[in-house]
Amino acid sequence: MKRILLIATGGTIVSKLGKNGLKPGMNAEELLRYVPQSRRFCNVTALQLMNIDSTNMCPRDWETIASAVFEHYGQYDGFVICHGTDTLAFTAAVLSYMIQNSPKPIVLTGAQRPIDREDTDARTNLLDSLAYASDERSSGVSIVFDGKVIAGTRAKKTRTKSYNAFSSINFPELAAVRDGRVIRYNEQRCAGEPRFFRKLNSKVGVFKLIPGVPSDILDYYFQLFDAVVIESFGAGGIPDGEYYTFGEIIERRVREGKILVMCTQVPNEGSDMCVYEVGQSAKSRFEVLETYDMTLEAAVTKLMWILSLTHDRREVEALFYETVNFDILYR
Repeated sequence: MKRILLIATGGTIVSKLGKNGLKPGMNAEELLRYVPQSRRFCNVTALQLMNIDSTNMCPRDWETIASAVFEHYGQYDGFVICHGTDTLAFTAAVLSYMIQNSPKPIVLTGAQRPIDREDTDARTNLLDSLAYASDERSSGVSIVFDGKVIAGTRAKKTRTKSYNAFSSINFPELAAVRDGRVIRYNEQRCAGEPRFFRKLNSKVGVFKLIPGVPSDILDYYFQLFDAVVIESFGAGGIPDGEYYTFGEIIERRVREGKILVMCTQVPNEGSDMCVYEVGQSAKSRFEVLETYDMTLEAAVTKLMWILSLTHDRREVEALFYETVNFDILYR
């Protein structure tokens, strides 16, 4: 039987109701008592790494999770990470960059209801995750949730309460898990040796455009961060009407070595800055990276990984457009 390490980090799945609402209150060993069926197909060891609401997750915690997988990698055949749903997509994306080309599966899951409730989705999600992690053909970083298997760089939380909380954005699901059986749609093949990265550069900011936003706020973002991702409208562009001074700010900050990345606020179909003049003029005027079909979660965490390795603009660009765990298909 496969040896699986269950890494518990907190989240709704282990929460108890207190006087101020739900908060993590169970440990990893208690989780396993709710899925005794897993003993039929795998041997699970529990590791309580942290016990937090995932709203409090930060890059330091991501480094801790990646280090835990690295330190136990030789002892287990697969890993299941229990995590809160609010930042689950960010964690799945960042682990895709910190643990690349893993022939062993690294599965993230969580729940919309605590595992001790009758109406919970937690028991199914956890059992499905253990089943997927125990399957011979599973590899790489993925999310298993509501019977769906989603590549770690393609997940986004699209519902706050429903059991089908996550969607695969601009990429098909990898597989489904039904009654313990894995039904595959796409192969996630990882051959050779895995690549581990232990550190991140957290100085990456996201600036969301709204009509009329003062331009000098972007200048302040560039003071704080090494890279800024601008969430633009539609296919993507920089406002250049008489009210705005974004252009002058971006030119100056890019000359100073700051990295500018453009993405769209629209979840599906991605950006294409060549469609409209506001996009084309920005691409011709500034050195800007474009996310195309990437998710925001993937773009932000990929930059944190890249900037921990280099600040050279050409090297940053090359790494940003290199496909990792299906994160970008066209550019």
